[in-house]
Amino acid sequence: MSETIFSKIINREIDADIVHEDDQCLAFRDINAQAPMHILVIPKKPIDMLVNAQADDQALLGHLLLTARQVARNEGYGEAFRLVVNNGEAVGQSVFHLHVHILGGRDFSWPPG
Repeated sequence: MSETIFSKIINREIDADIVHEDDQCLAFRDINAQAPMHILVIPKKPIDMLVNAQADDQALLGHLLLTARQVARNEGYGEAFRLVVNNGEAVGQSVFHLHVHILGGRDFSWPPG
C-alpha cells in the first residue's frame, strides 16, 4: 500500500487531534467534520480498503468497531452515533487506508447519501 496522509499521522509526520491510541489503531478528529463528533478510527496495519482485508484481519476489524464504541462513549455519544466505512472512490473513499467514521451530535437521515 502506498503512503497516505493516515500513515503519516500514524508515523507522527503530520499532526492530528488524537483521542485514542493503542497497539492496533489510532483515533483522531476529522479536520473536515460533518457532525459535532466526527472521529476517524484507523488501523495501524496498512489495509487500503475493507474489500482487501484478509481472514487474519478479523480480530483487528472487530477491534476497530469496539474502539469506535468506546471513543463514542468517551465523547458523550455512547447511545447515539453512526459508523461509516466507505469502500472505493465511487462511494466517497478519498484516503485509501481503511477507516471508520464515527459521527454523532446531530440528526441523520436514512438512507444516507
